Amino acid sequence: MVCAGEISGDLYGAALVRALRARLGANTEFFGLGGDRMREEGVELYEHASRTGVIGLWEVAKRARFFSRLLRRLRGALAERRPDLLLTVDYPGMNLRLARAAKALGVPAVHCVCPQVWAWRRGRIPKIAASLDALVCFFPFEPELFEGTGLKTFFCGHPLVDSVAASLREEEGGPPLPWGPGRRVALFAGSRRNEVRRILPDVLAGAALAEEAVGPCTFLLPVPTAERAAEVRAEIAATARRPRRVEVVEGRSRRVLREAEAAVVKSGTSTLEAAIVGCPHLVVYRVSWISAVILRRLITGVRWIGLSNIVPGKDVAKELIQGALTPEAVRDELVALLDDPARRAAQLADFAETRRLLGGGGAIERAADFICGFAR
Repeated sequence: MVCAGEISGDLYGAALVRALRARLGANTEFFGLGGDRMREEGVELYEHASRTGVIGLWEVAKRARFFSRLLRRLRGALAERRPDLLLTVDYPGMNLRLARAAKALGVPAVHCVCPQVWAWRRGRIPKIAASLDALVCFFPFEPELFEGTGLKTFFCGHPLVDSVAASLREEEGGPPLPWGPGRRVALFAGSRRNEVRRILPDVLAGAALAEEAVGPCTFLLPVPTAERAAEVRAEIAATARRPRRVEVVEGRSRRVLREAEAAVVKSGTSTLEAAIVGCPHLVVYRVSWISAVILRRLITGVRWIGLSNIVPGKDVAKELIQGALTPEAVRDELVALLDDPARRAAQLADFAETRRLLGGGGAIERAADFICGFAR
């Protein structure tokens, strides 16, 4: 039984199913919770991840009855079908409850993607450890958090290393990106509407100031979908101070990072992608004031919010958060990344170390080898 409640988890789940089938045999039966990728791998879905991947406490609360019924269905499937293994992928709110039910039935429970206890609510560690037989970690500093709990942990490396390499290979020979003459800069202002509205105006103003300092530039702004592209173009048009050339690009975000000389990157997975690709960057983020107050109380385990800093455990990329995110600050850091060779060289050296820390590829294969040891 394999359960991934979000689209990102569906990608990892599908890759793990494929690797596990290669080890356990073509006739191995998989069922559970996931998305299109897991379905393509032959997983019988009790529910689709597009219905479970909601964000925010209020959104979850509004659908409490749906999630309660789904958890009962999945527990029922566990009890009825008694799989040789329960593999849960990310989505800890529901998946750890399911893992506890599996252990009560004598079904081994392995969870993939460590909950972010290194950033907030470390008090969860004993409860997480008691819920599982094993935990597969993507970051090298995570296993030590569970020392002394009795939980078996395994650092497999990060699948993003292989994913980035594969997507860049696929894009080789594709249509060229719309770079113009001059310097090449990538702007990542978020994938959600509220993020774009809070972050993009100051980023664009800072980019315009940087262009005045370094000369002509092309700024490419990758977005995941056509719908988001239309929203971002409207936001750009409504921003008074912006560079002369800003192009919105659908998809191909990793290729944009590879070809850019520098980038402004919203905190999130993209900061790690920038490190893996080797694109010098600064990290930006801004939330509403009430969210900022709550987050300051919750996030106590790390000094940084950018993964390109968290993984090596040091100041690599400048972080401009909340009030520190100003056009002038964006300009200063962009100019330094573009025109200071020592600054660029230092970041590139740190990115090489980050890639080494992330395992250098093969994470899913190593994870599958470890997981197979728990199947009854």
